[in-house]
Amino acid sequence: MQEKDILAKVNELVDREHQLRAKTEAGELDAATERQELKAVEEALDQCWDLLRQRRARKDAGQSAEGAAARPIDEVEHYLQ
Repeated sequence: MQEKDILAKVNELVDREHQLRAKTEAGELDAATERQELKAVEEALDQCWDLLRQRRARKDAGQSAEGAAARPIDEVEHYLQ
């Protein structure tokens, strides 16, 4: 996956997040469903950002960015910052 593809996916996920919030505000979506769907969107965003960071780090280290791969959500979600 190229960097432009990852960024396109990020934009798609951010749009989805805004749609979910708008539907909840309009009363078209209950809060529990919103929380569940937002969690999935946030996890996917975290995966995208992690993959982007991996690609950039590999490039900075003189390695091929193509060697980067999406990590499992459990791994990405439990990083110590």
